[in-house]
Amino acid sequence: MMDPPNRGGPTMMLAPSARGGAALSFPPAGSPGRFPPVDQHIVAPEMTRDEMVRGRKIIAQPALEPHGDAHANLGAVIRLHVREGYRASIDLLTRVSEGSNFATDLSVRRDGTDPATGRRHLEEVSFEIVNEQAPGLVREKAEDLVERGVRRVFAILVKRGEVCEWSHENGAFMVLDPNGTIEDPCFVRPIQVRALVDGAVAEREAVRALERKGNPELLAIKQNAEEKGRDEGREEGREEGREEGRREMLLEVLRERFGELSEATQARVTTASGATLSRWAKRSYTASTLDDVFAEVQGDSGSVRR
Repeated sequence: MMDPPNRGGPTMMLAPSARGGAALSFPPAGSPGRFPPVDQHIVAPEMTRDEMVRGRKIIAQPALEPHGDAHANLGAVIRLHVREGYRASIDLLTRVSEGSNFATDLSVRRDGTDPATGRRHLEEVSFEIVNEQAPGLVREKAEDLVERGVRRVFAILVKRGEVCEWSHENGAFMVLDPNGTIEDPCFVRPIQVRALVDGAVAEREAVRALERKGNPELLAIKQNAEEKGRDEGREEGREEGREEGRREMLLEVLRERFGELSEATQARVTTASGATLSRWAKRSYTASTLDDVFAEVQGDSGSVRR
């Protein structure tokens, strides 16, 4: 591990990165172009749990269950909401400043290469899950990210079940309304704030994101459901037509055998179920009177039918 960078000195040695180790010179703090490339690191990527925050080495510990569960939920929601042309990453190590090299839990950046630098784009939106982290450390990370150019920084406070966003004006994290939404150009639709802390809401929002994207599997499921509904509707219509025919036939038989029918009798027939119509139809040919057709009879199932 190299010594922490000296902001007053012009040169620092970098640990090996995907583009190879190098000795780079940076302008003094406060001067134009003072930020190092986002993917030049002073910690060894994927070889250590070390991070650097303002020159201090921080050990990024493995997560406890609350943090890990929240991380999985967050990734599922955000990944599916990212629109074409953007990319979501988990634990993406970013060179935030000369002395800060750390990874937020989840970030969203433009896809491809930044033409101004020839390297990957800086993330535009980042999320930090806060379970055991010290509040001061989370604040420092937010300040450094914003100074570097990250547009929006969110923190998910696991123990409180709250979602916060860093406020440029207040210089602090502000709690968001759980019933509100997060809207951003990198998302295909607004995301309900509660989805970032509630798994059931997260699943609902994920499905809506897939629907907005026109996911072919989801569209196929919807199409099959609609076709099934139409088929069932047609079958129900045919069955209703058959029952209507049985009603008309029964009424005609009853009129021929017993004369004009009262409105009450007609209403009784028109509201009867298919099974009841069949039972009455069988009796209508042998019954001596109209009352015999509708008489109480010990039914097929052993219960008295009326």
